[in-house]
Amino acid sequence: MSWIITSDSMTSRRGFVRAGMLGSCGLSLASLFRLRTAGAASAAGTPARTPSVIILWMRGGPSQHETWDPKPEAPVEYRGYFGAAATSVPGISLCDMLPQSARIMRLWSIIRSLHHTDAGHSSGDQLCFTGYPSQGAPDVNSRPSCGSIVARQLAHRQPQLPPYVMIPRRVPGVDPAYLGPGCAPFETQADPGAAGPFRIPNLAPPDGITVDRTDNRRGLLAGLDRMRRAADYAAQVGAVDAFQQKAWDILLGDAARNAFDLDQEPDHVRQRYGFMPAYQAPTPDRCGVPAWSQRFLLARRLVEAGVPLVTVDCRWWDTHVKGYETMRDGFLPRWDQAWSALLEDLAERGLLETTMVLAWGEFGRTPMVNSTGGRDHYPNVFSAALAGGGIQGGRVVGASDSRGAFPLNNPKTPQDVLATVYRHLGVDTAASYLDFSGRPVSVLPSGSVIGELF
Repeated sequence: MSWIITSDSMTSRRGFVRAGMLGSCGLSLASLFRLRTAGAASAAGTPARTPSVIILWMRGGPSQHETWDPKPEAPVEYRGYFGAAATSVPGISLCDMLPQSARIMRLWSIIRSLHHTDAGHSSGDQLCFTGYPSQGAPDVNSRPSCGSIVARQLAHRQPQLPPYVMIPRRVPGVDPAYLGPGCAPFETQADPGAAGPFRIPNLAPPDGITVDRTDNRRGLLAGLDRMRRAADYAAQVGAVDAFQQKAWDILLGDAARNAFDLDQEPDHVRQRYGFMPAYQAPTPDRCGVPAWSQRFLLARRLVEAGVPLVTVDCRWWDTHVKGYETMRDGFLPRWDQAWSALLEDLAERGLLETTMVLAWGEFGRTPMVNSTGGRDHYPNVFSAALAGGGIQGGRVVGASDSRGAFPLNNPKTPQDVLATVYRHLGVDTAASYLDFSGRPVSVLPSGSVIGELF
């Protein structure tokens, strides 16, 4: 079951309907309001622009060689089949399949010396989202994710919005563990990058009111009109309590009417991210690459509205077989376009200073190409890309050795990355929460802010 709001915080007309639908959670908005254990702090006096983070989760583990740490001087069995290209920042090179990323190198920076010891997908997910190694089942969080920590600590800053959104659905590592279901991510469920119409599942009105479910953008607007009329009548006869009335306010306000309608984005913006007109989004190609672009755009819309942390599922970089073809024909061109569009869009809107963007996966890939032309799981060294939130673009932190096998200098850990994210958001990493056995556990077991980025 997917829950949506924290027990000590938030929600709003702009939050729930902008981020996604409620019915898939089995709860209406009115029910969710009743879960709140304390009134949300007033939004009055809240700064117009609070810090936010977008995590682009490259699940499967992107190859450092084929992305941000090429090794053009290494033997071919290590360097692979792509070349290296100069960027707009002298001395920094990227894989030559990322020309748009290279052009805007002054907007973002790279960590090339990340490392840990877990080569499992789900357990690696947990390590990178929580800062703790997994314990027990790798698909079940033993510690709260960074998003759940944000939901626990920061929801009061924007009580009208969900603090933690997952586009489109959760991945291993993002769950709340002992913080409880109220700190779970709000999953949009609907995928703005899916082929065909943007279908909105399970629109659930407050308790006691029934309206037809809607299947697309136009239907959503018509459905909201029907719900508005139903709400007016219900209010007149006293059929809704205070919780339900607030739920109606969320669902039926102007922001709700606009939230899921990505058509409000001009075509040139959608095309810049990789939009295909008339909802003709490409189906996954032979490499199994989804169309991420509109997920990136929705993430921008959410942080622009004030959501503190948005995680975008950018799977599946698990390139064991035919890695060259997979990266060439699908992953790299699409990534290059969407990544560059997101950063430039944030910068042009004045959002990049307050929005930190983090792109990474649970590990890297083996330094040597395998017999099938791919690379296998490899946590001993990998890379991450970061921008915004005060990060100075055009920097490289740390280095891997000549074959991309181990950190050469200035090694960094996932905990260092999380400490950097938390510092930007204002999370108290010294705070502790009681685990399932009643023992206090700190937000992070280790890690330091990566000062070289600032």
